[in-house]
Amino acid sequence: MLAKVNSGTLHGVDGLPVMVEVDLALGLPQFTTVGLPDNSVRESRERVKAAIKNSGYDFPPRRITVNLAPADIKKGGSGFDLPIALGILAATQLFPADKLEHYCVLGELSLDGAVRAVAGVLPVVLSAKEQGLKGVFVPKGNAKEAAVVSGIDIIGVESLHQLVDFFAGEGECETTVLNHSDLLLSSAVYDVDFQDVKGQEHVKRALEIAACGGHNVSLSGPPGSGKTMLAKRLSTVLPDMTFDEALETTKIYSITGQLSPEKPLIGTRPFRAPHHTISDAGLIGGGQNPRPGEVSMAHNGVLFLDELPEFKKHVLEVLRQPLESGDVTIARANQTLQFPARFVLVVASNPCPCGYHGSETRECVCTPVQIQRYTSKVSGPLLDRIDLHLEVSGIPFKEMTEERKGEASAEVKKRVDAARKIQEKRYQQQKNIHCNGQMGAKEIEQYCVLDAGSIRLLERSVEKLGLSARAYHRILKISRTIADMNGKDQLELSHVAEAVQYRRNG
Repeated sequence: MLAKVNSGTLHGVDGLPVMVEVDLALGLPQFTTVGLPDNSVRESRERVKAAIKNSGYDFPPRRITVNLAPADIKKGGSGFDLPIALGILAATQLFPADKLEHYCVLGELSLDGAVRAVAGVLPVVLSAKEQGLKGVFVPKGNAKEAAVVSGIDIIGVESLHQLVDFFAGEGECETTVLNHSDLLLSSAVYDVDFQDVKGQEHVKRALEIAACGGHNVSLSGPPGSGKTMLAKRLSTVLPDMTFDEALETTKIYSITGQLSPEKPLIGTRPFRAPHHTISDAGLIGGGQNPRPGEVSMAHNGVLFLDELPEFKKHVLEVLRQPLESGDVTIARANQTLQFPARFVLVVASNPCPCGYHGSETRECVCTPVQIQRYTSKVSGPLLDRIDLHLEVSGIPFKEMTEERKGEASAEVKKRVDAARKIQEKRYQQQKNIHCNGQMGAKEIEQYCVLDAGSIRLLERSVEKLGLSARAYHRILKISRTIADMNGKDQLELSHVAEAVQYRRNG
């Protein structure tokens, strides 16, 4: 007997439909899985055997062949346990096998037949919807995550026995439904606020510009000046996530298994701050079965690299591609995968190894050679891709003890939203451009027209500061953002002058 069960696996950040074909033939008892399964899939035969027996069913003493089609793509994960077990029982005619054709099945089995949650359910559900299937059976622990997708029935199951009873017509399974608008609204809550930061008004202004235009930022200053505190609050003033952005970000967290059952949709802009000991694969993604790295986890949000010179140089260099293109390409001998990685980069560093070079309160104990060696750890090409370079000074005691709070994130965000609406209207015809920081050479030429005074200022700035062509273009992008914040269609000398100030330390 032959039975077929729809299932799925991951291919990058997308779901790939997989047909689980189970054939029972006469011969010596044997259980073979083909179709490029990895070790976790091969081991499923032991879990499936025990789960079927412990659920009260007879395991067929036949020659069992399981094929995972298409057979030319490697399959991984424990989510094939449930469809394989269901296929075996359907092949024994425990229930009509044709009932399976309209559903997708995904889940890991424990030895007693209970269904355990798995990672990467959301992309598979999206894939099932595209196939036009009626519904998806997922572990009960993944039901809310899967229900983020509308237009397809999501049925959470707790055991193999429950699922068999459903297809045999002897039981019912409850469909999980979520209110998507309420879900997005309830999940868009941040734990921090800009009003917690006292002083540092010039840095707040620069971070507001960064939020308005999607620009990258570098913060340099002594320890305790508030660099990390400021960076953490940048995501709170970025525009609200759209449902499509939230779904795209949630897919990545689903794949990596970092999605909380209580929070099935990522409604807040991600803030990722990896430690400086991270590997290049951890930052950019990769591994034997390539998975997204920190740059993809920060997609649609903020990536913060504290103590930038302490990162390994080859690790930092892999940031060049995502900073330019907004995605990451992982190439392997048998496959090439692409992960989204469009984020705002914020980097922080001390001015020297001890951290007090140029400080007015403490004396620096570093030699010029030590300072030069420390600052040269970060390559020029990487720094050139950062738009705003800021010096963060220590906070005076008077400002630290001031009772008056700073401006709240909600107030800053209103101005950011207004500037972003101008940019959305401007770039509505461009497919991959949503803000000024994403402009290419063609858009810069079209939307960043300079008057004579601005041209003279930029000419002197390029000669005096030794700026590259990339830095010149980034000044124009920042100028365009400042003009948008002021509601101006044309770039003015004041906009360009302020933009140049943010390149003086770069």
